[in-house]
Order: sequence, then C-alpha cells, then structure tokens
Amino acid sequence: MARLSFREQVLRVREDAIVAAVNRLLADKGFDLMTVDEVAADVGIAKASLYKHFPSKEALAAAAMVRLLQRTLAVVDEQAQVEGARAVQRLHAVVRWALEVQLAGEMPSLPSQNSSLRAELIGHKEYLDLLMQVSEHLGAWIVQAQADRDIDPGLPAEVVLYSVFARACDPVPGFLKAGGQHGDEQIVAWVLDLFFRSLRPPR
Repeated sequence: MARLSFREQVLRVREDAIVAAVNRLLADKGFDLMTVDEVAADVGIAKASLYKHFPSKEALAAAAMVRLLQRTLAVVDEQAQVEGARAVQRLHAVVRWALEVQLAGEMPSLPSQNSSLRAELIGHKEYLDLLMQVSEHLGAWIVQAQADRDIDPGLPAEVVLYSVFARACDPVPGFLKAGGQHGDEQIVAWVLDLFFRSLRPPR
C-alpha cells in the first residue's frame, strides 16, 4: 500500500474533521437545520475550502452516513467473531451500540423524506455497498433468531430488519435523557428490553 504524501495526510485529517463536525451537527440539529457555514465554522476553515472536499450539503451528509455505516459494519463484524453467541444476542449487541451512540450525541439525524439527500444517497456507491453488507449480516441473524424461536417467525424478516434500523433514530432514549431522571445505561436497558420483548414469539 502506497504511503500517503504529507499533503494527502493533511487533506485526510481535514476531511475527517469535516465529517466529524457534520456528524455532530446532524445529531444535534438534523439535516434541514444544518448549514454549510456552521460546518466550516466548526472545523475552522473557510467555506470555499470546505467545498474543495465536498461539493454540497448533501455530499456532506452522505459522507457522515458512510462513516456511520463503516462504524456499524465494524461492530457487526466484531459480533460475528464472538464464539457461541446466539443470533439474537448478536442483534442485541448491535442495537445496544446504536442506542449508546445516539445517547452520546453521535448519531446523525436525517429526514425520512428529502429528495435531494435521497438522490445523493441512492447514487452513492460506497453508501449503498455498506448498507447492503450491514443489511445482509443483520438479515441473516434475524432469520436464524426466528429459526431459534428467539424472534417470532410469524414476523416478516424485513419488518424486523427495518425495526432494528429504526432504533438508531428512536426518540424514546432522547426524551428520557432530556428528563434528567435516568442515566444512559438504564435508558438503554429499558429500550432494549421493550424492543426485544416485542419481537418474541407469542406464548
């Protein structure tokens, strides 16, 4: 693997700082309220310099989503290496991680309906490849968990998969944290228990 030049290393560090800033702002304000000016100010660079790395607000959000999926895939791969774990335990660990990331203020908040951003993501090969890899892993665990009867086999697997993804933007943890009466660990435990209990086969 070729070693990066000093200039390339500087550019890589700057891009990492930009994506980290975008991630924080998306988590705090969401895509609609985030501005390119805020990103540039957070990183401490001119907006013109930022545009040399990312041509649009949509491209910035897409980069943050790619980074999130890279982190997610790393967690999924880590769980895949845990010997003797049941499929539902692997799913449980991934959902726990997503909830903890959300409570730490590091989960990008994106609108469900946004044509410009959707177009950016649909045309983003790395994003789609990563999303497919994560979905395939989680989908296989869901099917296995249904075969193990840890998850209701009467539920369509894709419904369970979408519900797992939805935990990353579940508003309940944020509401409970904002109340100031419960710690993150307790909030995560409650949400996990409620979610996975809802997936169990009927008795």
